[in-house]
Amino acid sequence: MKITVFDFVVKAWRSVFGCSSSEKILTSKSQKIVVYQVFTRLFGNTNTTNKSWGTIKENGVGKFSDFNNKALQGIKNLGVTHIWYTGVPHHAVINDYTSYGISNDHPDVVKGRAGSPYAVKDYYNVNPDLAENPAKRLNEFKALIKRTHANGLKLIIDIVPNHVARHYKGLTNPNGVQDFGTGDDKTVTYDKNNNFYYNPGESFQVPEWLHDYKPLGGEKHSLSGTKFIESPAKWTGNGSRLSQPHFYDWYETVKLNYGIRPDGSKDFDELPDGFDRKDYKEHYSFWEGKNVPDTWIKFRDIALYWTNMGVDGFRYDMAELVPVEFWSFMNSAIKMINPNAFLLAEVYNPDQYRSYINLGKMDYLYDKVELYDTLKGIMRGHGTTDSISVIQNRLADIEHQMLHFLENHDEQRIASPEFAGSAAKGKPAMVLSATISTSPTMIYFGQEVGEPAAENAGFGSSSRTSIFDYIGVPNHQRWLNNKQFDGGQLLPEERELRDFYQRLLNFTIQSSALMGKYQEIHSHNLRHTPYYNNHVFSFVRYSNSEKLLIVMNFHSSDTFGFDLEIPTNLITEWGIAEGEISITDQLYQIKKATFQIKNRLGRGRVTIGPLESFIFWVK
Repeated sequence: MKITVFDFVVKAWRSVFGCSSSEKILTSKSQKIVVYQVFTRLFGNTNTTNKSWGTIKENGVGKFSDFNNKALQGIKNLGVTHIWYTGVPHHAVINDYTSYGISNDHPDVVKGRAGSPYAVKDYYNVNPDLAENPAKRLNEFKALIKRTHANGLKLIIDIVPNHVARHYKGLTNPNGVQDFGTGDDKTVTYDKNNNFYYNPGESFQVPEWLHDYKPLGGEKHSLSGTKFIESPAKWTGNGSRLSQPHFYDWYETVKLNYGIRPDGSKDFDELPDGFDRKDYKEHYSFWEGKNVPDTWIKFRDIALYWTNMGVDGFRYDMAELVPVEFWSFMNSAIKMINPNAFLLAEVYNPDQYRSYINLGKMDYLYDKVELYDTLKGIMRGHGTTDSISVIQNRLADIEHQMLHFLENHDEQRIASPEFAGSAAKGKPAMVLSATISTSPTMIYFGQEVGEPAAENAGFGSSSRTSIFDYIGVPNHQRWLNNKQFDGGQLLPEERELRDFYQRLLNFTIQSSALMGKYQEIHSHNLRHTPYYNNHVFSFVRYSNSEKLLIVMNFHSSDTFGFDLEIPTNLITEWGIAEGEISITDQLYQIKKATFQIKNRLGRGRVTIGPLESFIFWVK
């Protein structure tokens, strides 16, 4: 019998972790998940120079080793269960590592000086910037995996299936693994088993630079003045078929071929009707023996390589640009090895959510277009809370799979003037985001101390912490406190904000009600409660042992007082007797409210200040 890479990885993973796919699977619905996204090269950097287009020596860089036990415990104590280490796979950078056998990357096809983490150059190794000793960079990452697990945390890394760096070069491929494009027929635009799409007879040209842009800010480089050679030209990562892509295209990357012909038709088997109701084992069985495109196999083996190393899951970049059948193929293979793998996808088309969850076997998707975009508008004063109930109803069947966030590496910082201009304006939205559903909650490092991302790092603009350049993250650096990881330099308002996040997140991971039932009471109170309004939102979450009444005020200057009502159906279901009950806020254990239960209706006075939130425990 032929032994495949997949068979080898299954055997290796089980020998290390002692698990088989037939063993009992721990359910992710037993506890809230909290993901801490950290941009790995920025986390431990204490350098405060922050020169625009600064070099690694000028502006500094964080290392894997910065995530020591004290740092990891600081993250865990915030109320975190999973860390997403962003920027781990080796991507194109502007730094000379030729002494380690790593080729230089051309500045014409690298965004920024530190490079985009989504232009991966070598999937079987890690970013040399992150290592104390680049020659041992993979061993340093393996040590980080062990430290992360030893500190009671699970870890996630990125896989970017839609595109790779223009200059892809694997240095430590396992035996039998070829680089993307090695076996391609470059005389044709498309072939099922080509990894790339080509423009035969044409050479790649860099975009026409706009807005006075110059690579590296105009600074000379050893490759400056030379031409980046790619012939024939490949299609660009965002789908541009031009041999000279536009400045706003993802010109630093090339698109991968998953068996989608240039006319959009599929060159692979499709899943039969009803497979949205099949489990991952049946999906895995369906693909056994099928003739799938070579790119599918390469990425499956990449995912299994990292799974075998101990990585607990993946965040998939721009997953909707890759056919859902591929995700069925790869995710079912991952789950056959690690049934508890955490698989998160960046998908922005609500019409495709259920397809990527049920057919693609994703665990979680970004809830950006629905909840995040709505909350952003409310925080900026451009919307009301009335639309929140509509969203929750629309996503009710998949609410557990819709990961909630207010910041990530793609989005503006809440405290930036371009977003809300104040980290405090994110507090009611954070309470809502973390408590309204059973889905995971994600925060971005520095969010918990109000980082405003004001630096002009080089490529791109401020308001987002740069993912392209070497830079410091000032508010976060004050928590770092010269690598004491104790918040010793935080300003009072930053310390208070971090305390708020720590209280909230730790409550969420311990609450049974937040993994139970949901009912909004906002609509009821809008109809029946004087002075209740659409700057406020209220709902309940409950289990057999815990009943929560959650209220938040999104208005930044007004205090509201009203007699909040708990509808009759809830009083009946909860079995609360007639009379008076006193309830206490669980965030700070200071605010209390008294509710009268009369004729199976609860009514209690609530006074809620600007940007204040209450999580009342109804006992």
